This record gives sequence, structure tokens and C-alpha cells, in this order.
Amino acid sequence: MSEALRFEILGPQRAWYADRPLDLGPGKQRAVLAVLLLAAGRPVPTGQIVDAVWPEEPPANGPNVVQKYVAGLRRVLEPDRSPRTPAQVLTLTDAGYVLRIPPEAVDAVRFERGVRRARQWQAAGRTEDALAEVTGALERWQGEPFTGFTGAYFDAARHRLVELRAVALETRTELELASGRHGELVGRLVELVAEFPVRERLRHQLMLALHRGGRQAEALAAYRDFADLLREEYGIEPGEALQDLHRRILRSDPSLTLPAPPAPPASPAPLAPSGPHELSGTQPLSGPPAPTPVPAPRAGSTPDGTGVPDASTSAEPEAAAVQLAPGSRPSATGTAPAPAATGPAEVFAATGPAAAPTPAPDVPGSAPAASPVPPASPVPPASPVPPATPVPPVPPGWSAGAAGPLTPVPHALLVAMNQPADAPADRRAPGWARLAATLAGTATVLVSFGSLTWAVVLGYALWRRSWRLALAGIGYFLLVLSVFVLAVSSPETEEISDGEALYLIVAMGACWLLGTAHVVLLNPTLWAAVGGLFWTGRQRTDEQRRLRREQARYLLHHYPAARVDLRIGRPDLLRTYDDGGLVDVNAVPDPVLATLPGLTVDQRRQVAVDRWLRGPYGSLEELAGRCHLPPAATETLRDVLLFLPPEPPPVRHS
Repeated sequence: MSEALRFEILGPQRAWYADRPLDLGPGKQRAVLAVLLLAAGRPVPTGQIVDAVWPEEPPANGPNVVQKYVAGLRRVLEPDRSPRTPAQVLTLTDAGYVLRIPPEAVDAVRFERGVRRARQWQAAGRTEDALAEVTGALERWQGEPFTGFTGAYFDAARHRLVELRAVALETRTELELASGRHGELVGRLVELVAEFPVRERLRHQLMLALHRGGRQAEALAAYRDFADLLREEYGIEPGEALQDLHRRILRSDPSLTLPAPPAPPASPAPLAPSGPHELSGTQPLSGPPAPTPVPAPRAGSTPDGTGVPDASTSAEPEAAAVQLAPGSRPSATGTAPAPAATGPAEVFAATGPAAAPTPAPDVPGSAPAASPVPPASPVPPASPVPPATPVPPVPPGWSAGAAGPLTPVPHALLVAMNQPADAPADRRAPGWARLAATLAGTATVLVSFGSLTWAVVLGYALWRRSWRLALAGIGYFLLVLSVFVLAVSSPETEEISDGEALYLIVAMGACWLLGTAHVVLLNPTLWAAVGGLFWTGRQRTDEQRRLRREQARYLLHHYPAARVDLRIGRPDLLRTYDDGGLVDVNAVPDPVLATLPGLTVDQRRQVAVDRWLRGPYGSLEELAGRCHLPPAATETLRDVLLFLPPEPPPVRHS
């Protein structure tokens, strides 16, 4: 049954059994299914489902509500199952609910794997295969995922998929530029720049496509528009890579044009094949393999001649803290041999996270040292273990830019980004709408002397879909109704008793004064401010760090260059920006992984070894599945880990 199920979440949420579409039911049931699809094949605790589906006001009987929606999903996913037969697709374990389907049944998983294969083939020089793979992956995208689902859980999943799509779009454009298709790219790049206005990589590709199409003035105008946008909105300048491309366009650098294809040999000497190597054309008949003559690329350039590294071509994370052993791999500058990397297990032999790595002798089972790379080969030979790239020390206030040299972090951006703000975390309504609603509601309660408090609170209940507020509004209404009934039923000639007078005063006072305070505190910002008065120092610090983390995630989503400029998620590097303790699990060295909260020593070692052997992680669910982490550990890590694509190695200009 599970093999015939297919699900789509990259756009409208849909499901099929074989070729028959399935009706997934109401919105909350669809949200429960979305949470299970994001962790297909792994148990999801009931509490995590409740927090994801009801982020603001979870129901009092949350587990029972989840059980009801799970029962509805079982009827949809297994329509032929009898009520007394155990479920096979959606089961309950001690660790939570498990949706037992192959990962390939979800289009988002197929999309991620297609992008990963395209990046690997691009790194191997298989341009056409990589282009076909990334194009097929992007065709799976039907719109923004999780439309209609709110809360931090779905926001984080949505942002991760949108970021991966942006990387895939940049990868496809990079491959098409390398194939000489710049003429047909301009229109599409204009649309992508409008969709992602602050992604410098897309701006770079647009300028290059315009320049190669003979539209130099438009390329310079595109740079000027982007520079004006960054100055007005963020108070910063474009990155060094974009500035370098601007200077090269101004002087009509001939290296920006595509190199002419090499001429075929005049009279190739035929060779009789005698084995599989000769049939494939990779080796002559006898003797050592002869290198194919390839013109050496310009220092600091990429295959398309732009001199800018592509964030999607690097498939391995930085390995700055990996133990090094003597070897013969050339260094990045070509002036001295650099040590080759061994396995990460030696890192945990240090006495603490800050202990400096020392050379370790070869041990059984460690990865072999990387072989020397011929200087004339544009693509290094494949190796099971990527060579380590030592990270130079960075002075305070500076960060290593994508283009190699150190670039200063803009002071204005650091000041602006370190201001406390909760707007990115609260997405229920714009700030002006919340303020206007608070002012209008408070004025209504005050002017009506509390007689319309029930209407204001019920309006908030409809806005937020809160049954608790609905009960409060009904309570205010009953108080006003009782006062009205008491006033009407009392004869005009008789005086009301002291008890009735006291009741009228208490009831109207509750509706007027208490109702005013209630409406004012319905504003999330004011409620947080009042709650902050009763926090302990530890709680206040934790809340500030949480806001810093949300602010840093929001900044990464809207300004991807901040990853390099501010070193978000890199506690191992010197920096001036406070990101609240985020950790980029694909980039930090192994000693930082040894400090992750909620994990045992063995689990931390497993994370480091698995990352070294199988490459970077794409999500927390992938990390938990590959390292067999329990749900309790993954919940602790959800708030602090980042899963960014690995940074490319720095390009050094000669």
C-alpha cells in the first residue's frame, strides 16, 4: 500500500494512491499530515505535532485531537483496511506516530536529492547531466509549500525549501551560462531578481548574461540599481565579488567572454582498443595515462570565467578543525604543500572543545591522504575524503569574504541587526494592524463604560480563532446582560437593595476596568513587555537569545550574503554579530559539534563521523535519521542548528 502512495508538498498539498487522488480532509488534518511527511519514516512525538499545528493556542486535550485526525488520515491512506485490522501506513510507536512510506514518495525529498546530484555532477564537470538533473528537480516545484499553515515549525520548513530552490535556480543559471546560453537567460534572470531582490549571486549572473550579450550599459545599470537598493535599505555596499565584476565590465575584460571551443585534432592517430579503459578513451594502449592538454584556467576564475565561486558546487563542509597528518597535497596558493586530512575521530581525543588539534599518526580505518592534483587539470580527481581547508585567523570585526580577501563587516548593519525586535517572530498580523486593533478596542471599551467589552473580545476570538477568548467574550456578555435584566426588572418607585447595588458596581467595573486591561494585554508586544517584568535574569537572557536566533534566521532568509559577512552560525570564528548561539552544523569544525546540547559524547562523535563520511546535512530530520538520534535530542537541537549549503572554498587571486 505505502509503495503506491505519492505526496506533493511543493505547492498545494496533494496525495495519490496509484493514479487516484485522495481527499486529505480539513485543514488541521492536512497540517498533521504535513508534519508527518516532513519526518517520513521516523517517529514524531504527539507533543511536537501539537506544537507545530497549534503554535499559539494548543487545545487542552491536544493528544486526543491529534488521535482524531490520525484516525481520519488512516481512513484516507488505507481505505480498504477493516476497523479491527492494525494500521500499516500510519502507526503508533513508543516514540510517536510514524508514517511508513519510502522517502521518495514525497516530492520534496526527490527535489532535494535531485539538487544534490546536480551539484555533485557539476563539481565533476558533467555540465549537461547536471543541467538536466537540476531542471528536472525544479519542475517539481508547483508553488510555495505549506500555504495556509502558520507557526515557527512550518515557517522554518518553508524557508529551508525556498532557500534550496534559490540555490537550485542559481545552479541551473550557472550551468546555462557555462554552456553559452546567456542570450535566453536575461528575461528569466530579471524575474528571479524581482523574486529574490537581495541575492547577490543572481545579480552577478544577470550582469554577466547582459555583458556577454553585448549589453554592457544595461549590465552596469543593473549593478547601479542593486547598489542603490543595498545603500537605501541596509546601509551597505555590494559584495567584493560583485564589485570585481563591475570593474571588469567597465574595462571590458576579455576573460568574461566564453572561451572558444578547442579545435579538433587534424589527424588523430587511431588506436586499437584492448580493454575497457581503451574503449572508454581514458587511457592509451600502454604506459601511464597521458593527461589531456587543457588550457590552465585564470587564477581565481570559475568555469564560466567570472572569478566568483558558486555556492552550489561545493558538496562538503569546511573541515578546519580536522586532525592533519603529513601529506603531499599542494596548498591553496601553490607555494607549499598542505597536510592531508584524516578522519574526524582524533578530534575528540582533545580535552575540551577549545583544545587545539595536533597531528595524529595514521590509524587503521582512517581515510587515505589526498593525492596530488595536476596543476593543468580543471577538475581534481575524485577522492573519498575531501582535503581539509585550514581557516586562517580572522581579526575582530572582519570576516572572510566569498572572494577570498578579508572584507570589513559594515558597522551600520551590525548596529541595526543587534537591535531587539520581535517582528520576524510574530507573523499573526502586521505591527500597525495590531496597534490599530488595540487602540480601537480600548477606546470602544472605555467609551461604552464596558457595555461593549464582549463585542471587542469576541472580535479578537474570531480574528485569532481562539475558543478561550470566545468563552471570555461570552462571560462579559452575560455580565452585561445580567446588569440590564436587573435594571429593567427593578420598579422605578423602589430603591435597589445594597446587594444589588454592589453587584451592579462589581459587574460594570469588571466589564469596564478589567475589560480595558484585558484588551490592552491582547496585544502580543505589550503582553511580552508585562511578562518580562516577572522574568528572572536567566529567563530574560534565554528570551533575548531566542530573539537573536530568530532575527539571525530572518536575516539569512532575506539577505543571504550575511552568512559570509556576519559569520552567522560560526561560533568558532571571531565576529562582532551576536546570532544567539546558532550553529551551522555543515560548516563548524568538530570541536564545536562536541558542545551541542542534549547529546551524549557518543552521539556527538557519531554526528561528526557521519558528516565526514557522507557529506552535509539538509535538515534536522536527515540528521536524526542518519545518526539515529532520539526525538528528545532532536527537539533540543531544533532551535540552535542551521543547515546551510556548504560554502565554496575561497578563491585566491594571484
